[in-house]
Amino acid sequence: MNWTAVASIYRFEMARFFRTLTQSFLSPVMSTSLYFVVFGAAIGSRIDQVEGIDYGAFIVPGLIMLSVMTQAISNASFGIYFPKFIGTIYELLSAPINFLEIVLGYVGAAATKALFIGVVILATASLFVDLTIAHPFAMVLFLLLTCLSFALLGFIIGIWAGNFEQLQLVPLMIVTPLVFLGGSFYSISMLPPIWQKITLFNPVVYLISGFRWAFFDTADVPVGLSLLAIGGFTTLCLAVIWWIFKTGWRIRS
Repeated sequence: MNWTAVASIYRFEMARFFRTLTQSFLSPVMSTSLYFVVFGAAIGSRIDQVEGIDYGAFIVPGLIMLSVMTQAISNASFGIYFPKFIGTIYELLSAPINFLEIVLGYVGAAATKALFIGVVILATASLFVDLTIAHPFAMVLFLLLTCLSFALLGFIIGIWAGNFEQLQLVPLMIVTPLVFLGGSFYSISMLPPIWQKITLFNPVVYLISGFRWAFFDTADVPVGLSLLAIGGFTTLCLAVIWWIFKTGWRIRS
């Protein structure tokens, strides 16, 4: 393993992040505050509790998941797409490093950025509501796995994308709706029975449910199933990336 190459890619990507640190810090703080004003104040005044949990606190795990997923995808997809766009990806492909080292550098940086956003949102949310984390280790585990898996998905999107518009297509048109429909701001038990069954086909449900369990010890689906879902998704993304580098799809033409 060429750790020097991994560290070089990682530092390069993180340097781009730190150049816009103010924007990276203020944006999640402001958006989180707006969510609490809209959902916490407006809707929360009409919904006192959900499953025995104050509504303002109940939406925190979903709010973190929404931002972490979109940020991990966006950072990873742009990180690998830009070298394709300007042609420097061929320098990476001709360098004495393998695909795993390239993925570790780009995905590691994207996951770190998403983790930073998640911590900022958690800290901001604690200013609005009283939060108690029932399972701190599980919370960190779910957060890390989500950052990693969706950074891998973003890496795939960055290789697939043919222009800058396509970089935003999946986060905006697919991931964000799935998060909103995946019980991020409500419990799926509040839905009619038929919609509860349909919602279980949404993979994001398992991530949010497991993450909420880590906070409040309550979940819409079994925690083991949530871990199995995110583990399977991570493995699938790794397999796709391995196939991409093996065949050269979209990176050698």
